[in-house]
Amino acid sequence: MTLPKTDKVGGLLTTALVASLLALPFVGLQPNRILPGESLGLLTAAGPAGLWPLLLLPLCSINHGLKQRLALTAAALPLLLYTAGHTATALLENAGPLARVSLGSGFWLGLFWLSLLITDAAIRLQLRPLPRLALVAALTGAVVALLASGRCDDLSLLREFHNRSDFWRQGLRHLQLALGSLVPAVLAGIPLGVACHRSPGLRAALFPVLNILQTIPSLAMFGLLMVPLSLLATAHPCLGELGIRGIGAAPAVIALFLYSLLPIVSNTALGFDRVDAHVREAATAMGMSHRQRLWRVEFPLALPVILSGLRVVVTLNIGLVAVAALVGGGGYGTYIFQGLGQTATDLVILGALPTLLLAFLFAILIDTLIALQQGIRK
Repeated sequence: MTLPKTDKVGGLLTTALVASLLALPFVGLQPNRILPGESLGLLTAAGPAGLWPLLLLPLCSINHGLKQRLALTAAALPLLLYTAGHTATALLENAGPLARVSLGSGFWLGLFWLSLLITDAAIRLQLRPLPRLALVAALTGAVVALLASGRCDDLSLLREFHNRSDFWRQGLRHLQLALGSLVPAVLAGIPLGVACHRSPGLRAALFPVLNILQTIPSLAMFGLLMVPLSLLATAHPCLGELGIRGIGAAPAVIALFLYSLLPIVSNTALGFDRVDAHVREAATAMGMSHRQRLWRVEFPLALPVILSGLRVVVTLNIGLVAVAALVGGGGYGTYIFQGLGQTATDLVILGALPTLLLAFLFAILIDTLIALQQGIRK
């Protein structure tokens, strides 16, 4: 009798998943949102009824093909969240009115291993850009639908969400700061990158300055900008009325603009450096002007490298906007620092988790654009 062939990577990741769910605390029952409470494992908290369906999906996927494994592990991800929500509801039935159920390390590590299982299957299946984006959209939609159904409302994280009426407004503010600084950085950085490609002297003078700006810590950058912007707003009150002040959006946007320049300028210069000289000669031989050659030949060939720089900038900016909350910039960083001040872990997670998700979704979107652009070029 021939044993079925086992996927070694899938088996290793599934073993880690099962060990995390069984050996580590799945949830924690706290007397209130601040005080620590009792940590409960998955078997204790959810019982066999909640344990076996969650474990059987990834276990059954080990000896199946990659497509089946992808489908089964993708189904296990919202099931993990559903199990946590169901467990919270059951635990709070006999608890006090202020009691909270927080997610434990077993849940977060289980989510991590499931994500790795899904990512590994997607990579080995060599999913094309649009199916890969559709997979992310389907998983995101399933999780959002589950959260909207109210099945997980008894989790402490969801209670923090419902207590924050400005959650979506802070999300919009987060995107405004992250993407608002990107537009001027692109308008300034791409021409500078083209100029650096053509002028080695400019490249030698500009890149050290941009490297120095990149090494300044974000808090120090915000602090350096506060004083001149405050003096400027005092000297010209009309600028203060427009929002140009020492605190708020102005120092955040300017700092993010300065941090964005190096990736955009360097990737633009690198993209144009990689354009084959024979391609330029062929374009010139066809009678193209300098401007036509730039926009019709060189720029499309350099675009994937430029987009890679934009991906770095977007993910960097989304993370740095969280720090900008310290200077009144707003965004999800507000929840992070409020949670740290109140020792409320779930409030910290409420700010950190959407920040990570935004960076991930934008990275996936830009990766899809890069892949599509390269496919069109081929």
